[in-house]
Amino acid sequence: MKKKVVALLLGVSLVVGACGKEDTKKPDGASSTTPTASGEQLFKRSCASCHGGNLEGNAGPKLSEIGNKYSAEEIEKIILKGQGNMRGGFLQGADATEVAKWLAEKK
Repeated sequence: MKKKVVALLLGVSLVVGACGKEDTKKPDGASSTTPTASGEQLFKRSCASCHGGNLEGNAGPKLSEIGNKYSAEEIEKIILKGQGNMRGGFLQGADATEVAKWLAEKK
């Protein structure tokens, strides 16, 4: 009986082990970073609840013509550090850059 239990446990261990993590090694020259979502997608996910889905404003100010007032770099700084009632840090790194570039086009 003990041999059957040990064999069963060994078999289950092998099956579970085979279901482990997939080898994610990239071929030579392939990028290991995942592409960043578009600025618009990131905005809708992280900013639209306050600034409105169509940039019309809500709890936060409207942003439909924000590119007339701020450059992409200035917008990115606001996203990262906050301004007025908006606290910073909702987005970081490349995501903040993508949203800032997308918003800077709104003129």
